[in-house]
Amino acid sequence: MHTMARAAEPLMKVLLVGGSSALAHAIRKPLSASAEVITAGRTECDIRLDIADISGAKLPSGIDAVINTAAAFAGSSVADLEQAAKANVLGPVSLMRLCEAAEVQQLVHISSIFAELATTSPFFGAYALSKRQAEEWLGLAAASSSVKVTVLRPSQFYGTGAFNRRHQPFLSTIIDRARKGEDIAIYGSNDALRNFIHVDDVAEVIVRSVRRQVAGTYRCVSQANLRYSDIAKAAIEAFSSQSTIRFLSDKPDIADNAFPPDETLYRLVDYFPQISFKRGMQMEAAATDGAAA
Repeated sequence: MHTMARAAEPLMKVLLVGGSSALAHAIRKPLSASAEVITAGRTECDIRLDIADISGAKLPSGIDAVINTAAAFAGSSVADLEQAAKANVLGPVSLMRLCEAAEVQQLVHISSIFAELATTSPFFGAYALSKRQAEEWLGLAAASSSVKVTVLRPSQFYGTGAFNRRHQPFLSTIIDRARKGEDIAIYGSNDALRNFIHVDDVAEVIVRSVRRQVAGTYRCVSQANLRYSDIAKAAIEAFSSQSTIRFLSDKPDIADNAFPPDETLYRLVDYFPQISFKRGMQMEAAATDGAAA
């Protein structure tokens, strides 16, 4: 008796908006294992799409899910504020409309844990405000839409290599000084807290959220906050450096920017972050040594 082989299920088709971003690059490899990935963005993508101006745009046919990683990291000028509103608020809402028109099943919007900051926080600005407003608008839209909306709030993410450094200047400075064996100076006397999560862990969580069609708004943060001295020590150890850490008590203190652990999303996708900060620094050191060889 012969049994008929089951036909392979067709791959999902996923549109990755902001396709030239560091996060999008991290997403592509794990996502490609189970999906056809099409990138969209202003440069170096399969499709040109400017999230700040997508009037008249259409999505390719047959898209099952859209992941939006595009964002504007605004300054404080009026022009910067306008750009943040266009890219971080109006852009995602317009993208939601395009998803409806193309009968997309799921929109995964990458927000930020900064959306939770109080307006009195020294870290609250155009970026945090625009991310919060986008979540509110998407929430309103999702209530009457057939598109399943997933909003993920990663904390500050970092990765291996220069490509991942552009939005983490302070961390990059620590890494460079440790690599060169130079002293690492920290302003003030407060050993400030931060929450860093590796970009590869964020990417895996996003991919699993698509595969499982998780809906709702979730934190995506490291389960452990780190002090600046812990961050510096991890870099010094990874590079086998002779650097020392100095606190400049005559300088203003740096405020904490920490967030409580939250396992909700990780339990839903059956994946917890795997790359500790210590391991992340070891990966950076190995990549730096490899590039220099």
